[in-house]
Amino acid sequence: MRIGVIGTGRIGTIHANTLSRHRDVGSLILTDADQGRAQELAHRLGETAAPSVEEIFAWGVDAVVITTATSAHAELIGRAARSGLPVFCEKPIALDLPGTLQALAEVESAGTILQMGFQRRFDVGHMGAREAVRAGRLGRLHTVRATTSDQSPPTRAWLTLSGGLFRDSLIHDFDAVRWITGREIVDVYATGSDAGPLMFRDAGDVDTGAAVLTLDDGTIATATATRLNGAGYDVRMELAGELDQIVVGLDDRTPIASTEPAGPPAADKPWTGFLERFAPAYEAEMAAFVEVVCGERANPCDGREALQALRVAEACEMSRRERRAIALAEVPGAAVPGAGVWAFG
Repeated sequence: MRIGVIGTGRIGTIHANTLSRHRDVGSLILTDADQGRAQELAHRLGETAAPSVEEIFAWGVDAVVITTATSAHAELIGRAARSGLPVFCEKPIALDLPGTLQALAEVESAGTILQMGFQRRFDVGHMGAREAVRAGRLGRLHTVRATTSDQSPPTRAWLTLSGGLFRDSLIHDFDAVRWITGREIVDVYATGSDAGPLMFRDAGDVDTGAAVLTLDDGTIATATATRLNGAGYDVRMELAGELDQIVVGLDDRTPIASTEPAGPPAADKPWTGFLERFAPAYEAEMAAFVEVVCGERANPCDGREALQALRVAEACEMSRRERRAIALAEVPGAAVPGAGVWAFG
């Protein structure tokens, strides 16, 4: 098959490398707003660079991978849907609910495939946690604690386009909580701090945030994130039940040290970022997309999953601004124009 990759930045390069090696992918067409970057990557991989997005559709491809800036996601998803092409898109679909709903309506109307890039669903640790919870190993789940900590803050230019900490970073935790537990988040209470670099206040964002989430079976979850974790990149999830307790993301590279005399030592080589920490998951995610396009498996993360995670992020932003608990029922988006009401899970 021939796949078009739109966007050849950091994650686009990783996906292009994976696809170029895949036995079922015959060739790639790469394009980017920075034509030189696309040409350089194409030359390195022995693939073809296109001058613009127009050629991706005009030259003919069997599927599209979208790794552009978020502002372009919804329009490109719609265009691919109208062309009858299956799409893989990095999260989010859009930074707002109207744009998300419109793109999903186009996919629904066209009857095409949209797989979203929530790579934690392909991480060995997160998959193991899901299996443990679903098998009943923990008994009744009562508490979930999730955290995502970036080692270094983003650039000022990127920050203004990111959508904020809850939509950009914690949205992964919201998706992981839903996916692992199999439950829906029904209300949230969120807060944040902008006490770090001035650029966060200038962008109307926070550098550190926390949310208390209530699941539909009464389980309590917390999700915290920061852009300023100097010790290293840290993604963990603890799940505690009446029978057992497990943790995702605790290994010899986790950037945390114990103060107990017999505790484990600090990591010699802590994780530095998401591309390193989740490299195997990103590869598995792309391999899954090829299988979906070939009709060999069901879509592991469709657009409805991304919509629900965004609704939770929107609820958290509302809660932070208004300083009150927000029920998910207050957030629009459970229905897609022209497609009726969608169930999530």
